[in-house]
Amino acid sequence: MLLFAALGMIWGIPYLLIKLAVSEVAPVTLVFLRCAIGATVLVPIAAARGQLRPALGYWRPVLAFAAAEIGVPFLLLPTAERTLPSSLTGLLVAAVPLASVPIAAVFGHSARLGARGGAGMALGLVGVGLLVGFDLPPSEAGTTALLLPVVIGYALGPAIVDRYLTGVPRIGVVALALSIDATAYAPLGVLSWPSRLGAGPLLAVVALGVVCTGIAFVVMFALVAEVGPVRGTLVTYLNPAVAVVLGVVVLGEPFGWATGAGFVAVIGGSWLVLGRNPTPEVVPGD
Repeated sequence: MLLFAALGMIWGIPYLLIKLAVSEVAPVTLVFLRCAIGATVLVPIAAARGQLRPALGYWRPVLAFAAAEIGVPFLLLPTAERTLPSSLTGLLVAAVPLASVPIAAVFGHSARLGARGGAGMALGLVGVGLLVGFDLPPSEAGTTALLLPVVIGYALGPAIVDRYLTGVPRIGVVALALSIDATAYAPLGVLSWPSRLGAGPLLAVVALGVVCTGIAFVVMFALVAEVGPVRGTLVTYLNPAVAVVLGVVVLGEPFGWATGAGFVAVIGGSWLVLGRNPTPEVVPGD
């Protein structure tokens, strides 16, 4: 229970921290720093456990995982949050379980949704429609569209692991993936370095890298080892609640009827879908 609560908090606060960081840090610099700091935390752990070498032998799927689970979402999330509320972003990303069903089918895991799963998909889509249709002005449609690749990436990452990296040490995979992304984003990240960096954004960047990236994956794997992959995915429902509370309380973001109704619909729909079709053991992390 302690690990579950800890991971729910750790993966619920990135939306707030991203909002604070992008006030002074360009998204490309933020993703570079987040990946570099996270790799600094995880690489020594993976190396000490002898988990880096096995992951290196599967560099192609690790590269795909690095792009889908980390590289694309970590860039598009802060880009979107430059104008979108952090709480709303967290709620929209909570639709990941809805995307996991068609992606699983593409990877050959065809699943019969049944009445429960079909109702969950419909309810979740209604929730997304409420959030986008009532909580956002039309001018933000393009920005909101940036979250679609994020949702797809967070659903695709676990599918890649489940299909191509079975038996490969997970911390080794994530440590290597973070190193790949940090290296890829380094040139643009350095070129876009901020002219000034206040204490608040700096602390947000450090917390994103150390706590929400490096430590988060360690906690996640410990949780999976303790309760199993199926029960471990229940943390998906706690993350958006934390994001909404922090956005409203700390940042003063609005919470209207559409936000409340959309929250219930997205989380309820995801629960119905996930209850029928549990996701793989790598829970999407923001």
